[in-house]
Amino acid sequence: MPPQSKYPGVYVEEVPSGSHTISGVATSNSAFIGSASAGAFNQAIPVASFADFERLFGSLVADQELEYAVQQFFINGGRSACVTRVSMASGAEFLQGLHSLDSLDLFNLLVLPGLTDPAVIMTALNYCQQRRAFLIIDPPQSAVTPNQMETFLQNGILPRTSYGAVYYPWIRIADPLNGGSPRATPPSGAIAGIIARMDNARGVWKAPAGEEAVLQGVQGLEYNVTEVENGLLNSRGINCLRAFPQIGAVVWGARTLEGDDQFASDWKYVPVRRLGLFIEESIYQGTKWAVFEPNNEALWAKIRFSVSVFMHDLFLQGALQGNTSKDASFAKCDDETTTQNEIALGVVNIVVGFAALKPAEFVVITVQQKAGRTAA
Repeated sequence: MPPQSKYPGVYVEEVPSGSHTISGVATSNSAFIGSASAGAFNQAIPVASFADFERLFGSLVADQELEYAVQQFFINGGRSACVTRVSMASGAEFLQGLHSLDSLDLFNLLVLPGLTDPAVIMTALNYCQQRRAFLIIDPPQSAVTPNQMETFLQNGILPRTSYGAVYYPWIRIADPLNGGSPRATPPSGAIAGIIARMDNARGVWKAPAGEEAVLQGVQGLEYNVTEVENGLLNSRGINCLRAFPQIGAVVWGARTLEGDDQFASDWKYVPVRRLGLFIEESIYQGTKWAVFEPNNEALWAKIRFSVSVFMHDLFLQGALQGNTSKDASFAKCDDETTTQNEIALGVVNIVVGFAALKPAEFVVITVQQKAGRTAA
């Protein structure tokens, strides 16, 4: 009913629409875990620059990789990071450091500079899956040649999962501790920076690879991969770094650990997996309002509308395949996705399908949210 007034004119009454907007979450908040010369142990502490890192955790140390990795992260375009200092890089101490990330509402990328212990990698991958995050994995320094790198893969140290990717070989950077002479260092910090740079410039759906993915501050590579060697390693799910004249060192692969051509995975490519994680987390965060709503068709209709609008916006940004938004995605939330038993348990399931830029087939995810609660 319009407002009543004895004065002539135009009046506006704000009426709640009942709709809820889903906003996209951050995509490149990076968490680093490793040994440092100073700072509190087992606490995830935010850093906004390498100078900030040095103030909190100390300067470069010759036999430690964390400091160089964080430096490379910011050189290559990283903006937001959290750092956890651990006294040991394996076992219970690492687990304690990893769970320091429980205090973070959101992180997207996990970097463990130079750590290749199988138990550490598996634990980190499982944690990333729980947190909708992505692990950037370094090869061992001993894996210098492509044959050595493939042997490392065949030894089963790297599990088949889409929640991480490995990059080869190590990079060479100028070492201030040695008069600027080249120093071999693991690539994960630089890769995280490039991913952040590409996310900010093009979006999480753009592969962080190709001529745009130039490694800044890198003087060379520990091994110069040939075209043939790159093809063989890429087909096994190993992302190579290449050096090209006039361009420099670049990232030349974007496959997850499920990227081996022998496997048929919907999550073969890094941008597809990371886009899926972005959609899942955005929908999960953007539908928390449902927790105290009755778990019925009225709620499901609101959720479908909110998710459909969010996916339409992604289509308009160029994140999805298709001639129209309806070709590019779908959202389903009804009595087929949520059973009576789940309603009783206070759960609502949202099924979302989307056609990623590569591959063109639909990828389907399910987001589970709480609903129908009467108290916190």
